[in-house]
Amino acid sequence: MTANTDPVSDPVVPSGTGWRNPVMLLMLMAAAMQLAFASWSALQYNFAHEMLSFTGREIGIQQSIREIPGFLSFAAVFFLFAMREQTFAMVSLLLLGLGTAATGYFPTATGFYITTFIGSVGFHYYEAMHQSLMLQWLPKKTAATIMGHILSVGGLAQLVAYALIFLAGNFFDLSYTTMFVVGGGVTMVFVGFMVSTFPQFPEGTPQTKSLIIRKRYWLYYSITFLAGARRQIFIVFASWMMVERFGYSFHDIAGLFFANAAIIMLTAPFIGRFIERVGDRNAMLVQYAGLCVVFTAYAFVTNPILAIALYILDHAFFAMEIAKKTYFQKIATPSDIAGTTGVAFTINHIAAVFIPVLFGLLWLVSPTAVFLSGTAMALCSIGLSLLVPHNPSIGNEVKWRT
Repeated sequence: MTANTDPVSDPVVPSGTGWRNPVMLLMLMAAAMQLAFASWSALQYNFAHEMLSFTGREIGIQQSIREIPGFLSFAAVFFLFAMREQTFAMVSLLLLGLGTAATGYFPTATGFYITTFIGSVGFHYYEAMHQSLMLQWLPKKTAATIMGHILSVGGLAQLVAYALIFLAGNFFDLSYTTMFVVGGGVTMVFVGFMVSTFPQFPEGTPQTKSLIIRKRYWLYYSITFLAGARRQIFIVFASWMMVERFGYSFHDIAGLFFANAAIIMLTAPFIGRFIERVGDRNAMLVQYAGLCVVFTAYAFVTNPILAIALYILDHAFFAMEIAKKTYFQKIATPSDIAGTTGVAFTINHIAAVFIPVLFGLLWLVSPTAVFLSGTAMALCSIGLSLLVPHNPSIGNEVKWRT
């Protein structure tokens, strides 16, 4: 199969043999990632609180360290001189599994910081490669729906991870070390299966192996920057609030995450179809308006049940990030995708490097101010979304008039 080099037309979707096709590989990769990452995410805050006696200050430092590899995601394109994107994604998944599995063996602040960094390198470089491959392999007309199905498979893997952690905490009294090992180890087994079973698929278009920053992508960069800043408040402080303010145990958190994953698994395909029906612009407006409400409610919530409802709703809105990805797919020159994806991940993590530390200190003074900052970011995102054209394409990246 020859690669499609026409910058305007849809990418040529590589094919496989039976079930060993690119879409199935993308789904299995999403599942493998979530088995490790979901396990680590569900355990990390209680591990830090119970084993390491962390406060908001230390958790902010740890989360900033976690985001450093995301800030360095632009370097991913340079690894493509030595390996293909599909191979690099597998190597990254191995690192994520290793960092997760090793966490419980180093129950000190320094050890937690180091294992966090190792797992984060794997997670962020995997995410950059996975997104790049999706945008190259999936046809534009149905990309949002297929991404929804891939997200749903990831949600199913999350369900498995959270269910096992919930059972381990309530019935088997397993140690943190054992649970981290299982979560990371299963991901590494998945990688071995995928490498041995699936062929190397060609990219949709030969990729430019350099950093790509184009003026015409400025709106995508801006939306991506705010998404990264806003997301940190959810990842770090909404989760920390559940542990510190409301006293939820790790199996309570696993149960909460289980509910999140179940909802995403069931709704993600519908979200993908919704985005295709209403368009990227309108989907973004719905997402960011909803987040304004959620973050404002976070600022004043005192009821633990309401806090859970807000957390689940917040997570559901995150699934609508598909709209941002499909917007970029429509305006991007196909050969730009890998280089731009790495740059976009770096832009996404500029704020993520310092927000956990600075807002961790602000948290000690006013948790309300932390969440209202998220509201302000969501309002700015609404303003940017109004500039997204109803029918974005190459040459039609920004709409200045309504």
